[in-house]
Amino acid sequence: MDSLTSVNSAESRMKQRNWVEVVKKIGPDFAERSAQHDQEGSFVHENYDEMRRHKLFSARIPIELGGSNCSHQEMCETIREMAHYDGSTALTFSMHSHLLAALVWRYEQGLTPSVEPILRKIADEELILVSTGGRDWLNGSGTAEKVDGGYKISGRKFFSSGSSGGDLIVTTGVYDDPQVGPTVLHFSISLKGEGVTIVEDWDTMGMRGTGSNSVILKEVFVPEDSISLSRPSGKWMTFFDVISPIAWSLVMSAYLGVAETAREIAIAEAKKKKDDQIVQEIVGEMDTNLLCAQTALECLAGLVGPEFTPSTENSNLTYQYKTIVIDSYSRESYGSSWWYVLLSPSRVGEMLPRYTRSTLPSIARTQAVYFQWSDCIGA
Repeated sequence: MDSLTSVNSAESRMKQRNWVEVVKKIGPDFAERSAQHDQEGSFVHENYDEMRRHKLFSARIPIELGGSNCSHQEMCETIREMAHYDGSTALTFSMHSHLLAALVWRYEQGLTPSVEPILRKIADEELILVSTGGRDWLNGSGTAEKVDGGYKISGRKFFSSGSSGGDLIVTTGVYDDPQVGPTVLHFSISLKGEGVTIVEDWDTMGMRGTGSNSVILKEVFVPEDSISLSRPSGKWMTFFDVISPIAWSLVMSAYLGVAETAREIAIAEAKKKKDDQIVQEIVGEMDTNLLCAQTALECLAGLVGPEFTPSTENSNLTYQYKTIVIDSYSRESYGSSWWYVLLSPSRVGEMLPRYTRSTLPSIARTQAVYFQWSDCIGA
């Protein structure tokens, strides 16, 4: 077999890999450990190790760079399936996945600086990315002090999901540029590097396994050529039109997977009272909420197709679809009365915390759309 035939054969095998089926294979072990992680407040290290062995963290990377060329829609389905077994694992994986997907998009667009080296490194070493975007967002956070050859970065990065098992933190620092004012710098830093401390301060109901700890950066040096993007602080930029549909379609896939599992629990209990009219009405309401979420997620993921073009219009649709998903998720997972009608008090106490998480940050993110339109009309 010549080298070209060998390469083509390898590519064919990778393209045929069904990542949802991979998750179905390893997911039952995730489910078995889920309650223990939530009770202990421990990170899902075993799940991450298993995912590394199956090359899930590099699945989205193009084949020519060492990945498996998993499509965006396939990754959404993979995360959704993972959430059926353990919501914490799915959510942290969605954080890694949206950062990786944004890098892949940059590579496909041929933008500079080139992200090919970091994509190859992620594929070779199955590196795990950690996001701080939930708190950085438009304004950025932390300080960037200009020094010879680069910047010294300091700050506390809250809500760094997956930091307990991550390798690189993708984050920001704000440089007070004397000419143009506060400027947000984007870069990545090794979580094992000098000046980086992970503070084990995460203990939140329903998502204790995500390891969303604070990360403290103390005068961490970032070379000038490692800055991937610089932008004005507090302003909506094209960057957000890129990241919004990519990130939220993946993150909402985790939420929807949790809601679908909650529905299965409800139906199992509802069968015991199938002739009760109140139960019938509750099940109908529940399934309607779930259908709304499923339809909205399908539309949201569809924005990031082969012809994906970042735009203000698509970003606005993103936040509308996302809000429908999260609102329906809230009703499905803990806002509905079905928990209390169908389950015994002890069963409610057992199940409710594991199928909930704070939705306020997600709902509040809808307000980010304001920045788009205020920018457009000059408000």
